Amino acid sequence: MIKILITEFINQNSLNNLNNKFEVKYNEKLWENIDELNHIIVDYDGLIVRNKTQVNLNLLKKGSNLKFIGRLGVGLDNIDTKYCKLKNIHVQPASGMNADSVAEYVVSSSMSLIKKIPVFHNGTTKGEWPRTTIKSAEIKKKCLGIIGFGTIGKKVAEYALKNGLKVLAYDPYLSVLNDKEINTKFSNLNEIYEQSDIISLHLPLTEETKNLINKLSFSQMKKKPIIINTSRGSIVNEIDLINAYNKNLISGFALDVFETEPIKSELYKKINPEMNCILTPHISGVTTESNIRVSDFIVKKTIEYFN
Repeated sequence: MIKILITEFINQNSLNNLNNKFEVKYNEKLWENIDELNHIIVDYDGLIVRNKTQVNLNLLKKGSNLKFIGRLGVGLDNIDTKYCKLKNIHVQPASGMNADSVAEYVVSSSMSLIKKIPVFHNGTTKGEWPRTTIKSAEIKKKCLGIIGFGTIGKKVAEYALKNGLKVLAYDPYLSVLNDKEINTKFSNLNEIYEQSDIISLHLPLTEETKNLINKLSFSQMKKKPIIINTSRGSIVNEIDLINAYNKNLISGFALDVFETEPIKSELYKKINPEMNCILTPHISGVTTESNIRVSDFIVKKTIEYFN
């Protein structure tokens, strides 16, 4: 019987459907036990992971029977896709299944930060009454610059346009936008840096995108924008981001992803309650609804592949 290993959390109903078809071992904490994972992987035909399981060359070589890897999410930087291609191991991401969840996070974070709700909240809970001392704004007619215009970037644009924002888009892998994105202006990075009130990142982590947003980038941002990163932590240089905020080059930031997850104390120490910022533990794409969609999609693709 075909054997499937799942090393991170999955929706229970989706798991039940998988159990009806295959022999399944499910341990949502197995990604933490590298020794056990390395020891048992040889027994499995399929592997289902999220972003914490490091499906690296060492693990893949031990998993000599692997034919299929399902990714409960979108990013593939934790999977050695080159080796998988070499060994004809099919890698299946859940493309688009969490796009609505991420788009809601981006727009809601934008609204919160442009209205400076974290700053108002901090002052009010300290017994202050900063009703007139802090100035906030409306999001309508502000300019959103989207860097990375794949499935999620396009969904963010859709949500933003419905909320009255102007949208600029840049993608290093696209040369033009199709007619459906007619209300989105295709731009270059300089234009996004100069014109955006909000900048949202939706790129994969590669050698080209690592530290893409850095000290030089911040110096080119003319309108002191809000920075929102829901893609991968290393795309934004975290030290440069904090320095840019402290130097008033940006007016706020929302980080759902970090260079090291969980966050190290070195970064915590640079964040103080007075900052106009939101920090969340890589949850922008994880809601009750998106977890069902992602899990169902990967289970369906797993069954289809082995059928």
